[in-house]
Amino acid sequence: MSANLTDTAIRSIKPQAKPVKLSDGGGMFLFCTPSGGRLWRLKYRFGGKEKLLALGAYPAVSLKDARQRRDEAKESLAKGIDPGEQKKEAKAEAAAIARDAALTFKAVADEWLEVKKDAYAASNINKKQWLIGLLCSHLGKMSISKIVPADILAAIRPVEAAGRYVTAHKMAETAGQICRFARTCGHTVFNPADGLKEALKPKPEKHYATLTDPAKVGHLLRSIDEYQGSISVIYALKILPYLALRSMELRGARWSEIDLDKAIWIVPASRKENPKDGGGMKMRIAHEVPLPIQAVKLFNELRMLTDNEDLCFPGSHSASRCISDVALLNAIRRMGYTKEEMTIHGFRAMFSTMLNERKLAWGIDGDIIEAQLAHKEKNAVRGAYNHASYLEQRRNMLQKWADYLDGLKAQ
Repeated sequence: MSANLTDTAIRSIKPQAKPVKLSDGGGMFLFCTPSGGRLWRLKYRFGGKEKLLALGAYPAVSLKDARQRRDEAKESLAKGIDPGEQKKEAKAEAAAIARDAALTFKAVADEWLEVKKDAYAASNINKKQWLIGLLCSHLGKMSISKIVPADILAAIRPVEAAGRYVTAHKMAETAGQICRFARTCGHTVFNPADGLKEALKPKPEKHYATLTDPAKVGHLLRSIDEYQGSISVIYALKILPYLALRSMELRGARWSEIDLDKAIWIVPASRKENPKDGGGMKMRIAHEVPLPIQAVKLFNELRMLTDNEDLCFPGSHSASRCISDVALLNAIRRMGYTKEEMTIHGFRAMFSTMLNERKLAWGIDGDIIEAQLAHKEKNAVRGAYNHASYLEQRRNMLQKWADYLDGLKAQ
């Protein structure tokens, strides 16, 4: 096959007003554009059709390299392979490899968190970021499509070995959420975190320290009445036992949510997404809280003692932020109760335990207690259809509970 072009001849080519084709034999030619571009092309026939294959641009692809590519294309043709289609397939494969390389576990985790950020309170977002950080220490740079269950276990095992079983299970849960998202988006074909918890040691059941002995509960309530501290902390601790709300629900209370005339408080599905401002409801739905007479009286007193038109329990350092969980906990500690004896969440445990012990005697259904605690229904099918709030039943129950607590306090 005779060669018609030389490097010297190519370098001396000047741009013309119209495109120029310079043949090098075997169907290969140099396509020279008016703008100065010099492009290698190969004309060939396949399946009875004339086609054109791009071989690169001069000088990035030299004359020698262009001829080599032409010869490789001719070899493919001799084997019945279309070099143009072969090039497209190779390009698509390279793009897929590059895409897989870019879709690391860290990249997909960030994408998932961006999609989910509005569904979580800010405090939960911070926890998820922390858990993702633990996972990414081992998985971060790995392609999501190449990860297998053993890889995720390798990231979790050191945490589990340190005895942090709850964190290990949270890591598995978070990995599962990310991998399910990746599968749904087409980033991977299966979820490598599926069934992962079966390979982990069980996490210990969490129990919040609380008081359930009636005499000790009465002493606690008297201690709260005698406590000397900020108005917000005092009244939050006085109201909390009556309503059994989560700390963040109570602390973030706003006057606009409470109708004292109707003795009803609508805790919104989500608050300002700042843990210092009270967070949001765990169930992510609004919660109607009927107020017993004692709670209405305390809220009326609180309204007269504070001048904040927004927050019911403003902090001492900022009127735009509610009191913190630590402020309530410190008050309990100053009363002499250790972490093994009482916690802030322990008020809910107290409510649940003592009421369930008395539900038959008081004629209270367990569903009424759960509705007040705003627990998520464990049975998904039942939860989908059980929309009852049991408002009046809860009103009667809370009034009976409040009267009972007052009786314990008076003994």
